[in-house]
Amino acid sequence: MSIRENLINVEEKITKACERAGRDRSEVTLIAVSKTKPVSDLEEAMRCGITIFGENKVQEIRDKSEAIKEPVSFHMIGHLQTNKVKYLPGKVVMIHSVDKISLAEEIEKQFAKTDSVIDVLCEVNMAGEDTKFGLAPDEVFSFVREIAKLSHLRVRGLMTIAPFTEDPESNRQYFRALREMKDKLALENIPGTKIDTLSMGMTGDYEVAIEEGATFVRVGTGIFGAR
Repeated sequence: MSIRENLINVEEKITKACERAGRDRSEVTLIAVSKTKPVSDLEEAMRCGITIFGENKVQEIRDKSEAIKEPVSFHMIGHLQTNKVKYLPGKVVMIHSVDKISLAEEIEKQFAKTDSVIDVLCEVNMAGEDTKFGLAPDEVFSFVREIAKLSHLRVRGLMTIAPFTEDPESNRQYFRALREMKDKLALENIPGTKIDTLSMGMTGDYEVAIEEGATFVRVGTGIFGAR
C-alpha cells in the first residue's frame, strides 16, 4: 500500500480508538516516525497533511531539516547521547527520551546558548526490560523534581517504549500505569513543569495506547512500511 493509503488506515484506527475511549480526536497527535526513510517519503506524507516527524538519530534530523523547506516539526524520539545534544537547538520541538541527569544538564547547557526552552519528556522503562533505556518507575518523581530546576528545558510529561508483542493487549497494563503516573505527576504542580503529554504506542499497539490516554502516538512501519 502507498503512504497515502497507509495514512488513511492509521487515521481511521486513531479515530475509532478515540471513540471507544470517549476521547476527542484532537487529543491525540500522530507522530510519523521517519527514521531511515528518504526525504521523498516525508514529502509524500506531508502532501497527505503530516507535519510532525519523529527521528531516532540526530544526524537524520539535521539532514532532513535542511532538505525540507516547508514548515514541519521534528521530535527526537530515540536514545540521545550527550555529545549530540549541541546539534538539536533550532532543529527539534521536543525531546522524548530524557532519562539521565547528565543528559538533562547538557540539554540545559546547549539550549541556553540560543536562549530557548525545549519541551522534554522523561522516558520510563515501564516493563523493566534490560534492552531498553529509561527510568525505573520509582525514579520518576525525584528525577522530574531535579531536572525541573533547569530553566531551558520544560518537562511536559512521560514517554515509554512498551515491549514488542504480537498481542497489543499485553501492553495495556504498562500504558495504564504510565497514564496514572502522569496524572499523579501533574497533581504535584512541580514548578517549571507542564505535565500534559503522554507519548506511548507504536505501530503494533497505538490503538490500545490511545484507549489508555496517549496524547502522542509514534507510528513508523504503519505509515512508511517495513524498514
